[in-house]
Amino acid sequence: MAKSAKRVLLLNGPNLNLLGEREPEIYGTTTLADHVASATQAATDAGLAVDSAQSNSSSELVNAIHAARTTHDAIVINPGAFTHYAWSIHDALAAFSGPVIEVHISNVHAREAFRHQSFIAPNAKGVIAGFGLKSYDLAIESFL
Repeated sequence: MAKSAKRVLLLNGPNLNLLGEREPEIYGTTTLADHVASATQAATDAGLAVDSAQSNSSSELVNAIHAARTTHDAIVINPGAFTHYAWSIHDALAAFSGPVIEVHISNVHAREAFRHQSFIAPNAKGVIAGFGLKSYDLAIESFL
């Protein structure tokens, strides 16, 4: 498949549309649009193209991952709460041949015990957690 620029799909799971409003003591005041803009700028600076989507529905994220198999070279995913139980996302990512980076804004390992288990991580090249806005940029940099 010939592409002019490497394409990265940036996916965000449930409740991330509320960033900037929801639990600012944990997630800060930066909005999802701010995170996407920062990652897009980092990608553009590196010669990569970014498409992004957010959904509170695991089926929509699965469909986006399936479509990415023929359109994108890499995936950055912040699965939100789906991290801890979404086998459907796990299986969809297993069918994606490019690199996947799992991202979390907060340090999930310093939080409640249930957040320590990721069903996404086994299909990820790496996991970036706890760096706030910089988390997405670090994920983009990992593809370079």
